[in-house]
Amino acid sequence: MKQNRFFRRPLKTLLLSMALFLTVVCASWAQSTGPRVAVLTPGLIFTPVHEGLKEGLARLGYKEGQNITFIVEDTKGSSVDLAPRMAKLLAAKPDMLYAVGTVHAIAAKQATSTVPVVFAWVGDPVQTKLIAAYASSQNNLTGIATASDSLSGKRLEALLSVAPKVKRLLAIVSPKEYVAQSSFRFLQETAQKLNVQVVRRDATTEEELNRVLQEMPKGSADAIYHIPSYLGSYIHLLIEKAKQDKLPLVVHEESMTEKGALLSYGPDFRSVGVQSARLAAKILKGEKPAEIPSETPEKLLLVLNLSTAKAIGLKVPREVLERVDHLVE
Repeated sequence: MKQNRFFRRPLKTLLLSMALFLTVVCASWAQSTGPRVAVLTPGLIFTPVHEGLKEGLARLGYKEGQNITFIVEDTKGSSVDLAPRMAKLLAAKPDMLYAVGTVHAIAAKQATSTVPVVFAWVGDPVQTKLIAAYASSQNNLTGIATASDSLSGKRLEALLSVAPKVKRLLAIVSPKEYVAQSSFRFLQETAQKLNVQVVRRDATTEEELNRVLQEMPKGSADAIYHIPSYLGSYIHLLIEKAKQDKLPLVVHEESMTEKGALLSYGPDFRSVGVQSARLAAKILKGEKPAEIPSETPEKLLLVLNLSTAKAIGLKVPREVLERVDHLVE
């Protein structure tokens, strides 16, 4: 009996140690299962794009914390130092990269030709040479193009349907961003046809944007046109100026209208993220990006803020109200 008791205690210790070891191994294995998705995003107002991706992937069975891991590099509206940020993400050995915005997508393409890349909220991926064609990128990229630049004329038409007396338009352009330059060209073409004068001012930072707005005399413009760019992260400055001078402000995305802009026409941040999740899921299942056609947004929304219209003394025609997709009150 004494000999049995002598051996019983070490056996219990051994079993407990084995159980602890197996627990640690299983926990480690659980954490490492599933794909790793590296995300390069400007964040701020673009955050819903990434959130839409996660929402869409969850619907397709990829749930964060269970069978997929997201490694996020949020540049907080900045487009500088993207190369080292990309290097940091690639060092994590991701199965896929997800890039939000044209500049960030270009940084992803420059960083790797092997890791699959899904882009979202890119203006024109063909003109910026991210992909060879929509049908096939012929490289390691695929994604959702917003066509924000080509919609610029439509936004001006929508603005004039609400505020037909607009004859002089302030447009602030980020000169280093392709989508901003392209958007301005489309806007200028339509403005000339509609006999609207476009006053261009350039800005690349919040400080420069603030200075442009402060130097703008009251009465020097009939409306403000937001050119799609990363300056959208400071949309509150445009909204404040528009309300202060009682000017219509037209933008390209619904959440900006919800914050106080008068009118928006274009895709929605979150829905673009959800749409891109389908492309991401195909890659995670083994398909190559070159075999997955790039897409444009499934739906464009015309959104009007009635509270803003009242605040700036603008009466919206009934025919416009009847074709608006969403009214903010």
